[in-house]
Amino acid sequence: MIPAVVCLAFFAIVTVDPRYFYVDDTESGAVGNWVQLGHLMREGQFPSLVLDQWMAGNYPVEGQGGLWNPVQIFINYIAPSVDNLALLATLVKLAFAIILGWGVYRVCLEYGARPYWAAVAGSAVPFAGFTLYFEYPSWVTSVIGMAWVVQAWASGIRYARGRSGPVPVFVFLYLAISVGYVHAALMAGVTVGAVMVGEYIRSPQWRTTVKLGIVGISAAACGAITFLPGLLSSAVTWRTGEEGTFNDNFLTAPWSETLTASIPSSVSSIESWTGETTYAPITYIAWFAIPALAFIGWRKAQGSLRDLVTPLLLLAFILLFTAGPSDIGQIRWPARLLPFVAVFSLVLLGVLLSRFGTLDKLRSRVIAASLIVFVLMIRASSSGPQYFIRHLTWAVVIIAVGALAIYLGRRYGAPAIAGLLILTIAPVTLYQVIAYPQALNKWYLPTSQSEAKANFPDFPGTTLQLGNRALIRIDAETTELPWTSQVYGNYAKVLDLDYVNAYTPVGHADFASLLCMGFDGSTCDDAYRNVFRPDEYTGRTSADLMLLDRVVLQRKQYPGADNEPAPPGWHWAEVPEVAQDQIYILERDAGPISGQPGRVSATVNADAQSEYMSVKNERVRVSSPGGGSVVFARLAWPGYTATLDGEPIPTKGLGGTYLYVDLPPGTDNAELVINFRSPGQRIGYVGMGFGIVLLAGLSVIYYRDRRQSRDGTSAITTDSL
Repeated sequence: MIPAVVCLAFFAIVTVDPRYFYVDDTESGAVGNWVQLGHLMREGQFPSLVLDQWMAGNYPVEGQGGLWNPVQIFINYIAPSVDNLALLATLVKLAFAIILGWGVYRVCLEYGARPYWAAVAGSAVPFAGFTLYFEYPSWVTSVIGMAWVVQAWASGIRYARGRSGPVPVFVFLYLAISVGYVHAALMAGVTVGAVMVGEYIRSPQWRTTVKLGIVGISAAACGAITFLPGLLSSAVTWRTGEEGTFNDNFLTAPWSETLTASIPSSVSSIESWTGETTYAPITYIAWFAIPALAFIGWRKAQGSLRDLVTPLLLLAFILLFTAGPSDIGQIRWPARLLPFVAVFSLVLLGVLLSRFGTLDKLRSRVIAASLIVFVLMIRASSSGPQYFIRHLTWAVVIIAVGALAIYLGRRYGAPAIAGLLILTIAPVTLYQVIAYPQALNKWYLPTSQSEAKANFPDFPGTTLQLGNRALIRIDAETTELPWTSQVYGNYAKVLDLDYVNAYTPVGHADFASLLCMGFDGSTCDDAYRNVFRPDEYTGRTSADLMLLDRVVLQRKQYPGADNEPAPPGWHWAEVPEVAQDQIYILERDAGPISGQPGRVSATVNADAQSEYMSVKNERVRVSSPGGGSVVFARLAWPGYTATLDGEPIPTKGLGGTYLYVDLPPGTDNAELVINFRSPGQRIGYVGMGFGIVLLAGLSVIYYRDRRQSRDGTSAITTDSL
């Protein structure tokens, strides 16, 4: 049932908007990463650095490439073979929507829900408002992480109750953590802790609680390698200043927003990129979620709340967390966890309706439900008064469909009510998609890899683009979309071209300052001057130190630039016809240099000859009678080490940007070796080993206990005979 509902709703959405699931960070960031990582994997490279992308090329620091996540590795591997990237994004999100719904279904069953009410909860969760408007269009890693966390929850309950082993819990927890999305890792830990507390209260056996905690530790130990490089490199990134806790109300969700959770037309008084009000139903959970509370026998339910400690704890935590503060160190924007509000609420609703749902004292319950709907309508009207007629209409519809549900319930029983509720999920979702625009920006990047490459100039070698996306009108009606000449975000990765410009949520502070480069690869006006300004120490320009072959200038940012003399050693090249209205091109007089052996880009009082170069290693023969320096076209990320004839020497950053080493006086025909290893990688490997050992030990204990229990049962049966 759940896969059918999810597939139907997805089909309805793409019928209205074929690129609904290919928006903002998905089209500009995630999918480009999948494609490039897939190419690298097929070439036999384990991704670490993409040198010519500079600050966006450190995948271990980025974290969200899923380098250690088997499912994400599979997605990356197939991505280059799927020409329609919007289709690829849609299918990936469809798969994880089903996994999410299935996980909620499993959790409900573990807490005693009837299968049909579990199906209602599992079918509704994938279409909660924040998921529909933020995560499906853009933040795909959030959807993936949440799906694995919910599955881990279900398996954790089964393990704690002796119905399953530790391996499923570990697998789902590890998959949630290794996605690289910090909110998913946070919720994985919180969920394990809540299950430990809830199961201990339900059945006070410390041994079970400890074993579940050890599974969580083993998964965290194995997943630590995902986050350690970013954490240990944060001192040189934009993230270094994200310390402390404060609240600016951006993407925080006050508790009053709960009172819009069952009106499909409600907009939200949550500040986001559209202003202080987000004009989309992002706090919506399900139209029946709150009115259904009137049909629960609460007196009977009170005696069973002990069985529901875990979901109650989780709901309490998530309501506190999403209400703010807006920043807790590097954990930003708490409303990102609103989908978990829907998960925990619907799990509780499905269980309570299964165990304590009733139509007794029907008149009082109908009056209570009607009053709830009236309050919901008033609250929705306060956030979006311009939509009052919509809110009123939906209030009437909810009461009418609710009356039909009651009729079906009295005549055919609870399964009929559940069936009706499930049938309404896709139509309500379709209404919301049609009635309310997406809350995030569409870039309108080409969806076809082959067409994108065919319509873009063939720029071999390494290219730096100087331009600002904010200067371009990007919408469905414009005739000047830049995608036949300019790259922003990870578009160059889709084109399989070597551009410095790429999407990064992390950045490198000094490099970004040098080129005033933003997260999407945009640059400011000063970047042109900076890239051709000679460095005081080496006398070389940044264009030389980066081994650039080409600099592309956006006409809107540098109007008439080709009327000025080209920088020394460069000339204005002919612009392909497809790009003549948008860019200028500078190329080297002497031709491309990025293909030279090695990455040495400058020397000071030294001679250097490259002997071997790979992404992570470089060997150079050097001489410097009086002492000097060798500069590499490598960003000075933490993790670089150097040896000179086998003896360690310090690595440095020229202006905090370009990797270089100082050679001592008397250096003669010495072997300089540069190596890169992501910070924390060795610790991560140790953590993986430790986690696997813990898991193996727990598995041995589980199967030993299971065998002993089976043998004991057999003995009892034999004795009884």
